[in-house]
Amino acid sequence: MRLLGILALALQDQAITTGSSSGPAASTDIVSLVANASHIVQAVLLALLAFSAMSWGIIVFKKMQLSRAARQTSAFLDAFRKSSRFSEVQSVCGNLSASPLVGLFLAGYHELNAQLRAAPAPTDASGKPVTPAGRPTLKSLDAVDRSLLRASTTEIAKLEQRVSFLATTASITPYIGLFGTVWGIMTSFQSIAAAGSTSLNVVAPGIAEALVTTAAGLFAAIPAVYFYNDITGGVKAFAGQMDDFSMEFLTIAERNFT
Repeated sequence: MRLLGILALALQDQAITTGSSSGPAASTDIVSLVANASHIVQAVLLALLAFSAMSWGIIVFKKMQLSRAARQTSAFLDAFRKSSRFSEVQSVCGNLSASPLVGLFLAGYHELNAQLRAAPAPTDASGKPVTPAGRPTLKSLDAVDRSLLRASTTEIAKLEQRVSFLATTASITPYIGLFGTVWGIMTSFQSIAAAGSTSLNVVAPGIAEALVTTAAGLFAAIPAVYFYNDITGGVKAFAGQMDDFSMEFLTIAERNFT
């Protein structure tokens, strides 16, 4: 309230003394404000610019990653459901490595192979090996489930990599901008004290300088908040797909190897 009162008095004084002031009006365009700002404010703006640039780089990278993963996941599911053998699916995994479901399938497939290879050969009453008459069986379906769960955790971690920086940017940049705002207000009061006047020419540069840092903080924070929620939602959708695929894989394994 005190600041608003000072600004109101400054506006009244400016209206009364218009045309009689001897000096030119202070420039308040953004470029001049940044160029003439104090070193503290310039450091604040530089930090906010760095946060914003890194955030946009992560946003672009993660959106491209999720888009590529979605396309390859669709192609992988189509191949998986059309194939009659896991070995056929395994042959196409190399071309669809961006899909998180490929990591799950390979983990489950390797566990299946390890168990089937380790299964003892059937023997007759005398202990001699005989030709297997039936299909191979799994030792433990729970082990396959655990391998799928580990792979799912790994794939989710890959999708979430660097996303936490967006949350950091969204939470910290408004406070960095607020610090610049407080510093600009302090500069304004110091200018008033030094000039002994509350004219708009004295007050405006510091106030405008403060508002620039506030705007820069919001410019960095708002996109970070939006895309953090957007990317997190995409990761959750993939997590749901991985859970569904794990159940489907286990059902097929149980039907054919137990």
